[in-house]
Order: sequence, then structure tokens, then C-alpha cells
Amino acid sequence: MRRLSLIALPLLFATGPVLAQDKQETTVTMSAPLSYPQTRRDDIVEDHFGIKVADPYRWLENDVRTDKEVADWVAAENKVTNTYLSTLPGRDIFKKRLETLMDYARSGMPVRKGGRYFYMHNAGLQNQAVLYERDSLNGEGRVLIDPNTWSKDGATAMAEWVPSEDGTRIAYGVQDGGTDWRTIRVLDVATGDVLPDEVKWVKFSNIAWVKNGSGFFYSRFPEPAADAEYQALNMNQTVYFHKLGTPQSSDIKVYATPDRPKLGHFGQVTDDGHWLVITSSEGTDSRYEITLIDLTDPKMKPVKLIRGLEHDWQLAGNEGSTFYFLTDLDAPRGRVVAIDASSSVRKMQEVVPQQQSTLQGASIVDGVLLTNYLEDVKSAVKRYSLDGKPLGDVTLPGIGTASGFGGEPGDPETFFAFTSFATPTTIYRYDVKTGEASIWSKPDVDFDPAQYVVRQRFFTSKDGTRVPMFIVHKKGITEPAPTILYGYGGFDISLTPGYSSTRLAWMEQGGVFVVANLRGGGEYGKAWHDAGRLHNKQNVFDDFIAAAEDLIAEGVTTKQQLAIQGGSNGGLLVGAVTNQRPDLFAAALPEVGVMDMIRFDKFTAGRYWVDDYGYPEKEDDFKVLYSYSPYHNIHSGETYPAIMALTADTDDRVVPGHTFKYTAALQHADIGDKPHIVRIETRAGHGSGKPTDKIIEEYADMWAFAAHWTGMRVKPVE
Repeated sequence: MRRLSLIALPLLFATGPVLAQDKQETTVTMSAPLSYPQTRRDDIVEDHFGIKVADPYRWLENDVRTDKEVADWVAAENKVTNTYLSTLPGRDIFKKRLETLMDYARSGMPVRKGGRYFYMHNAGLQNQAVLYERDSLNGEGRVLIDPNTWSKDGATAMAEWVPSEDGTRIAYGVQDGGTDWRTIRVLDVATGDVLPDEVKWVKFSNIAWVKNGSGFFYSRFPEPAADAEYQALNMNQTVYFHKLGTPQSSDIKVYATPDRPKLGHFGQVTDDGHWLVITSSEGTDSRYEITLIDLTDPKMKPVKLIRGLEHDWQLAGNEGSTFYFLTDLDAPRGRVVAIDASSSVRKMQEVVPQQQSTLQGASIVDGVLLTNYLEDVKSAVKRYSLDGKPLGDVTLPGIGTASGFGGEPGDPETFFAFTSFATPTTIYRYDVKTGEASIWSKPDVDFDPAQYVVRQRFFTSKDGTRVPMFIVHKKGITEPAPTILYGYGGFDISLTPGYSSTRLAWMEQGGVFVVANLRGGGEYGKAWHDAGRLHNKQNVFDDFIAAAEDLIAEGVTTKQQLAIQGGSNGGLLVGAVTNQRPDLFAAALPEVGVMDMIRFDKFTAGRYWVDDYGYPEKEDDFKVLYSYSPYHNIHSGETYPAIMALTADTDDRVVPGHTFKYTAALQHADIGDKPHIVRIETRAGHGSGKPTDKIIEEYADMWAFAAHWTGMRVKPVE
């Protein structure tokens, strides 16, 4: 269980660059620069350990919903951006093609409860996927919940959903406008009626039914002040039990740590229904404490199983009082251990030792332990008995990413999804006893994988570290070619191969798409993560720069044809690298980025990120953070690439003030005449729950912008 875990003046618009391109380089001739809105600068300067830090745009941190000046600024910036984007010739072509590429039926992995199969399905261009139910494995689907009816703009989504054990109820989270907040409702499967139950102020939570279906556990925060709902720090998360048919005010407080308000808590009910397993953490690192509650005990007294917030503990399952965990204790690449909770000694027994590959997940299905590894960023799944005896491998359809493998001890089957850069996500049913896999749902996509090339290349970073990247493009293209280099590099997150209709639209035009597996991610275990966080964060930027330089040296692309992209922590990456090497790129697309590294921990979930970034109030950490903070390190006097930053005015994960301030600083600085604009979406949040039509519009804008500045000649696709 890996958790977790923003008054226009008259405008003079450039008509765009005049491009002259041969096989080696692109020459850009600029016309008149853009005229940006005037942004108020305040005289805010603070002393941090003897360093004077200016923050003239702090007022842009205010919530757009309640601050008219910020709302006016957003409107003015969007006017500049939308008018400029309307001049780009490839925009309509990309939009039309994205509508075609994304118009295919696709299903999520099914969940089997009470003899029924529940799954999400999108018929093609539906803004939100729909929850279906089947009475048998291959029966006809029946619509249970259609979120597309919930709002006119399609921006209200169904988030988490969990069937009760007998399959008669569905508890599901309602997510409005991309916010991280959830409201849990309950559906009667037989009648289709939504029950009166309503549970609010839920965030970063699981929904865990008790075995008899009388109610469920969930995690929530205290109700915030009305004017701080989307910006206040998230503290004092508490686990509650909600009994069906009762108001939330009657919910039972099950587990809280008021003496440690930064702890977050995530509850799971074991497959046998006997235990509630609460996983507690303080930040984004996989460092957990484990608490058990015996659900057969009316007092539900918590008992600590693992203390210390020192190691990763992911529950794979249990057999009675014996619990199986994936852990990095004495195993930085992961191993599986068993702990007998009934023993006062709590002796730990190794079941599956650490291997050369990185262990990403483990689960128990029908008495078989299924382990999911990354071998050089590609999935490999192995089977073991519960005493650790190897039972062979799960044969995967190819080289790519496999996920899923959930289930219960008595289930004869499990399901997994498989995808790669050239394979649309396909759902497989896996028979645990026979080891046979069969296709359960395969999308019919307007795409021929035989026409594309996927290769993995290893390059050398600044300090000599060998770093992998995937290079994907259409066969027969002429290199060097316009290229998007994508990265993340943080929070133990691995970028594995996966199909993307949006990326396909770029590659169809002769572009190259590259994914770099930077340090800070989880591709090679704890050491790889540690090498790219805290005071080692510069390694991530060095890796990304080295990836760009390698692509240029190998003739894949040129400086004039290279654009960089990344979101969230990846937006920070793009912002920092653009400041450090503005000469290396033609265009930059930082999305929903963490741009002010001095104040990131003061809003919503930002306080969790200190595990990867450090504490701004600690001198040693501050000096590192300040040295690469995108907002604070824009260099006037240097020529910057074209930049389009992206955020959403309702993002309550990385609040939009990060991107607002960064954009204002870019537009104020003397960094050349290429556009430095911001695209601000409405009712879209950090990305989760974003409707299909907004995704299409967003990528049409991004690809048109990148194409224009990398010299791509965009043509209609027949």
C-alpha cells in the first residue's frame, strides 16, 4: 500500500517565429514581443538566515474565489494566453486529432464482490468514466453510477469507490472541480438509489467496509474555516467509522493522534474482516507506523505493531494473526516479511528476500503471494508460497508495466492491467491456480504499434551515474526531430512505460517523446530515491540536463528542437532546469509546479513534502531550497526559451499561487522576447478528475505551443 503519495492593457501579439529548418537546426526570427498585464509588485523582503529574500507577488497567493484582484489578474493573463494560442496553426489540428485518438472504449480493472463484478468504463469521449456492474465475468454491463450527469461542465467526478463485501452497496467519493476534498455517498446496487448517508471533509483516505456491510471506516480532517477550505494546512487527520443510516455527527472516532497532529492515517480492513490495519505517516516518504485494531473486540482498542516512522510497510495480506508486509527494513530494494501479531515477541520472519530488482508491490490471492518487481523500469511478476517457496513467474504480454493483482484468499482469480508505450492498457484475468492469463477487456484504438519504435537508452549524468530513459517515435522519421523530454524525479515515484493517446498525437507529427527516469524516483529502490531528494536534489536537475545533452549529442534532436515538460514536482524540475540552462531548450512546459520553495509548506498538503524537499525554516535546508527555487532564480539578462506554465485556479494540492508568482516574475524579468505565458484552467484542480474535454483542450494548447517553438510542421492526419 503506497500512499501518498494554483485591467489588461492593449496587446501587441507576435505572429510567431519565422522558421527555416534543415536536418541540423532551426533558426527563429522574432517579431514583436507580447505585452503582458501589469502586475502589482509589493515591497516584501524577509530575512532568512542573513539572506534578504524578496517576495513582491505574495498577494497572488490569495484564493481566486475570494480575492477580486487575483481573479482579475487571472482573467487578464488568460486573455493574453488565449489570444496568443489562437495564432498557432497547429492548435486546431492537434485538437481534432486528439478527439479522434481519445474516442475509444476502455475499461478499468474489475472488483469482484458478492458474485458481482464492478468496473469503470468510458465509451470514448465521456468526460468522466461510468461505474458498471456485471452479474457474471463476461455478462452484459449495467450502469450503476454516471458522474457525467452531476454537473454541466463535466468537472464533478467520482473518485474512490468500494463495494461492500456482499456487493449490495457501493461507497464512493464525489470530487468537485478537481479538489482533493471528497464527499462520500452510498449507492444501493439493487435499486440504484443513493442512500441519505453523506460523509464530508474526507481527503487522502481509503474507504474500508466492515465484513457485514453495516458501515465503513474512512479518514477525515477537521472542517476548515469557510475562507480557508482550499488553502489551510491539513492537520489532525482522524479515522472514523460510519454506520449506514446514521448522520456523520454520530460517526465513531476510531483512531486519532492529537499529540502528533502532522500524522496522517489510512485504514484497511483485512480480507478476513478480523482486523483494521491503520498505516500512519507524517510526510510523503514511505516511512510508516502500523497500528492494529481487533474488530471482534467491542472496545476496538488500538495496538501498535510497528513503531518509529523509519521504514516502508505495505500490507500484502494476512493469514490469521500473521501479517505479510513489503518492507525496506534491511532491504533498500524491498523484501517480504511475516509478523505474528499474537506473539508478544513480534518476531519478524523473512519470506521473500531482497533481489536485484526493485519490489514495487505484493499481495496474497488464494494462498499465493504475488510480487511485482521493476527490472530496469520494466515489470516482472513472481509467485511464491506463503513460506517463501518460488512458484514461478507470471507471464506478461511483453515489456511494459503491469499493475493490479488484488483479491482475497479464497478468490480463484485476480486481474491485472498491462500497458507499454506501444500497447494500450489491456485488462487481463489471471487464474491463480493454473497460471493462465486471458484478456478480459482490450481497447480498440486507432493506432498501429508496428509503426512505432520504443528503445531504452542509458546516459551518464554529471557525477557519472548511469540513468535510463525511454525514447519513443514513429518509424521512418528523420532525426534530429522536434522532441518532448519529460521528467519527474521525486517522491519515490517511478515513471514506467505506458500508452498515452495525448503523446501519440505528438509522435504522429514526426515528433519524438522521451521519458527520463531521474534520480529521486523509485525505479531502483531507496538509494535511487535518496540520491535525488533533500540536499541531493540538484542531482535530479543534473540528470535532466544530461538527458537533454545526450539526446542532442546522439542526434535525436537539437537545442532548437527540444522542449521539456513535467507536472507537479516535475513542474518544479522544468522551472529549475530552465533557470539553470536556458540555452538548452526551445520551449518549456511546467505544469502545476512547486515554484516557491521557501513557502511550499504553508498551504494544504505542502507540509507533507518536507520529506523530499526539506524544511525552509532550517538553515541548511533553506540554503539548498533557495539555490534552486524557480521563483527566486530567474536570471534577468539571459535569453530564455518560450515558456507556457500551466495551473488551475482551483488546485488545492499545489496551490496556484506557485505558478501565478512564477509567471509574474518571468514577465517582469529581462529574459528575451519569446512568450512567457500562463494557461490557467478553471475547475480542474491538480489533475485528478479532470474531464476529457479539458484534457483535449489542454494538450492541444501544449502541443501547438511546443510544436511552434521546436519547428514542427503540423499537418492534418488522414
